[in-house]
Amino acid sequence: MLRSKDIDTLGAFAADYDAAGARTFACLLYTLDKWESALYWWRFAAGAGDELAAHLLAVHHAAVGRSTDARLWRAVARMMGFAAERHLPLPVRGTTELALGFARTWDRTLQSFLQHNHLPRELAAH
Repeated sequence: MLRSKDIDTLGAFAADYDAAGARTFACLLYTLDKWESALYWWRFAAGAGDELAAHLLAVHHAAVGRSTDARLWRAVARMMGFAAERHLPLPVRGTTELALGFARTWDRTLQSFLQHNHLPRELAAH
């Protein structure tokens, strides 16, 4: 319940939240297969102006076959100014190998998506 004396806490929250931190937390949740929670925090970060979070939402929805949502988030990311060359992180290592014990067993659909880059036309277009 919101009380009048609680209104000051909103100002403190607005001053302390960090969109990049919310995006990073969402990425951690996603790697732990906590997709619903990750989507929540990506939407929070995107709503706070994080272009990369909007892009990650587009990629997730494209990967799971929700092309309408993927197109929506792709458009949002573009309107926010997302640019792959500016926003996508550079690999820490020079190889594409995952850290030992990091990856779970992927099914063939996900492997095919990652290997063959079958993105929906709307998501892959520049």
